[in-house]
Amino acid sequence: MGKNSTPWIQTVSLETPSLKDNTADAERLIQALRSRLNTPAIKIDLDLLKALPTVLRHSRFNVRCVLFKEKQHWVLIGITDAKETPRIAGLAIDLGTTRVVLRLLDLATGATLAESAFDNPQEKIGPDILARIHFAETKNGLRELNERIVSGLNSAIAHLCKSQQLEPEHIYALAVAGNTTMTHLFMGLNPRWIIREPYIPAVNAPGAVKADALGLQVHPRARVLIFPNIGSYFGGDLIAGILYSGIHHNAQTGILVDVGTNAEVVLGNENWLIACAGAAGPALEGGVTRMGMTAGPGVIDQIGVNPNTLEFNIHTIEDLPPKGICGSGVIDLAAQLFLTGMIDIRGKLVPAVCGSKIREIDSLLHLIVVPAAKAATGSDLTISQADLDSLIRSKAAMYTILETITASVGVAPQDLESFYVAGTFGSFINPASAITIGMLPDLPLDRYKPLGNSSLRGAALALQSDKYHDEIDQIRGRITYLELNVNQNFMNRFSAAKFLPHTKTSLFPSVKLSNKRKL
Repeated sequence: MGKNSTPWIQTVSLETPSLKDNTADAERLIQALRSRLNTPAIKIDLDLLKALPTVLRHSRFNVRCVLFKEKQHWVLIGITDAKETPRIAGLAIDLGTTRVVLRLLDLATGATLAESAFDNPQEKIGPDILARIHFAETKNGLRELNERIVSGLNSAIAHLCKSQQLEPEHIYALAVAGNTTMTHLFMGLNPRWIIREPYIPAVNAPGAVKADALGLQVHPRARVLIFPNIGSYFGGDLIAGILYSGIHHNAQTGILVDVGTNAEVVLGNENWLIACAGAAGPALEGGVTRMGMTAGPGVIDQIGVNPNTLEFNIHTIEDLPPKGICGSGVIDLAAQLFLTGMIDIRGKLVPAVCGSKIREIDSLLHLIVVPAAKAATGSDLTISQADLDSLIRSKAAMYTILETITASVGVAPQDLESFYVAGTFGSFINPASAITIGMLPDLPLDRYKPLGNSSLRGAALALQSDKYHDEIDQIRGRITYLELNVNQNFMNRFSAAKFLPHTKTSLFPSVKLSNKRKL
């Protein structure tokens, strides 16, 4: 028997049946695979069982098997002549509310073949989860939402496979990580009760589902591992993030933050995990400002301010003319405005310092960040006082979430050994700027670790080894969820955090030193 780098593909040579050995075809194959995989059970789908005798004899009992781990047993998905070596692929999917990202992998090696992304087509129905749940309650609403995401996935899969000269039928295993509502809509499950007390999902741990039952145009027997949720507001995307970060293996306590529409936080170590979620996302993603947008070409991701001339030093993604600003750029901007005195501790613009950069538009003060002559839009890119107020509230909420979850287990934010920041937000954010405005705790910068798309990367891990399947269940079983809505100290902490960097400046010693140098 040959050895494979991943357990999903096994090449086996079987003893040929004889009058002295009349073991049935299925049992003969199962015995060989059980020994190879050290498992008590292997299942074979009926349609594959029908083809098994022909395949075994055509191949002279030398076959290449494709398998998938489901809980405590394995499922035989495909079987071919061992001499045939078609590529066998897997697909990891980050099922985001706004953006869906796919990664195509070679199941034999675990190597990435290609990656693509598309805007979630459900956005045309509703930009957020709440709107989509309400739409799902209308006549045929749930069906339309389901069809939109499945159709979008099938189109993306087809293009991805074409780019690799691969047939969609060569995809035998998928792993999907998304929030609780997105998972429900993907499976065609009614999400109605997710937003109604006592907030109960239809399912938290769907496990593996056949691809054809979901309408996915891949191999019909392919299995789709759907990451489990923890209740209504803590989804499989966070479970995937924990898996990828490895925070659950660390001896010392660390924290994982994923900022999207909400800020979702996991605190813990190898012995325990506690999680919570709160509204702190839109402004931190750049979604509140008039010029705010998600990170992409031509979007401002970094800003510096000359302390002497107060001129802006702007960097855009791919160095294209600026057309907007993402969350990391907004945080950089606020930090620089504070350090140069252009905004005060309340986040209010100081006209005497800002000078000619101030404009009044619709009775509201605006600061010109990029003049029309330099902007890709042909008009001034500005940040208003209302934008800054939103940012202050969001950064205060973010810090308060972190402060509350750490306080709940008696851990000071400064004691965290690792601070993982996930998502696009984590890829671009400058921790020093986030510390300056009091959004993140004042830790040594080397403790901040950007993870990128941890949801996608966690899903990809699940396709590389069956050991991660058990680990996913273990992670879920260890998490305690903290409900912030009933936490009495949250609002008190929130009020204290609505200043730059904080009413308690001793929490941010590095910012104090920075102000002394620059003001």
